[in-house]
Amino acid sequence: MRAVIKYSILFSVLVILAIIFLIKERSPFGKSNSSFAVAEGKEITEIELSDGERKLNLEKQGGEWLVNGNNEARKNSILFIEKILREIKIKSPVSEELFDTEIIQKGIAPVKVKVYSNRKLLQSFLVYKTGSNTYGNIMKIRERSKPFIVHIPGYETEIGSAFALNEKFWQPYIVFNLLPSEIGTVTMENLRDTTSSFSIRNNGNNFVLSDLSGILSYFVRIPFEKWAFELPSMNEGILKTDESVYRISVTDVHGRKTLLTIRELVVKENGELRKDTDRVGGQTEKSDDMFIMRYFDIDPILKKKSYFFPD
Repeated sequence: MRAVIKYSILFSVLVILAIIFLIKERSPFGKSNSSFAVAEGKEITEIELSDGERKLNLEKQGGEWLVNGNNEARKNSILFIEKILREIKIKSPVSEELFDTEIIQKGIAPVKVKVYSNRKLLQSFLVYKTGSNTYGNIMKIRERSKPFIVHIPGYETEIGSAFALNEKFWQPYIVFNLLPSEIGTVTMENLRDTTSSFSIRNNGNNFVLSDLSGILSYFVRIPFEKWAFELPSMNEGILKTDESVYRISVTDVHGRKTLLTIRELVVKENGELRKDTDRVGGQTEKSDDMFIMRYFDIDPILKKKSYFFPD
């Protein structure tokens, strides 16, 4: 009799524990297989991204985020990925047929994401980058889990590209960052009108041409918008041309030189090509990769020699 009572109590306890577990896992897909966001209140101090042999580490050190322990991370990119990691939710499940068609058959390998707080693992999941949906992703908690399209509620934003393993993506998008007093020389080559080219030289803070404070002040911060490798398929979008239109060479007072080559861009819309009047392509000697610049950011320094010698 006592044995019967004992087993009855044990059975009741197990039933109660099972009910508690099911309540905690209240999700149409099972919380353990569908909860991607970092728990509220947890501090994120490290993000690790990997894809086969490639690996990228973002770590917060003394209030500053570093890329692979060396370079300062771009603030906007960190803010964006932190927002993703804290707010992402399931938009819709993905069928086995769709996953097979869009991921397996296309050979798309996942980016493995691990999120830490002071070396303690907070969350991990897999990101399959795809153009098959507006949000640019299909995600899984683990290999054998159910796949989902994931989004940030309230934002129709493509988030798959945020899980980038290219170190350049995470670094500041800056071409020039020099005060006028730090500039040694500036050379502007207009490759279509060579008579408009000019050079400015700093001779003990006495510049050869007069009234240069205006143009030189623009070199304090000349950014670019994004890397070309971040762009979607080139079937519809921005295309680069091989024709260079400007070369801008800036050497600081310590002899460090940056050479910026500017190319026109062509936009392909509905199968037709037209010149992009809002953006140009940029490239420096530091990398073979092209980046995209807005005319708004670069136009202030695209001067002709006549600018300094008005009639």
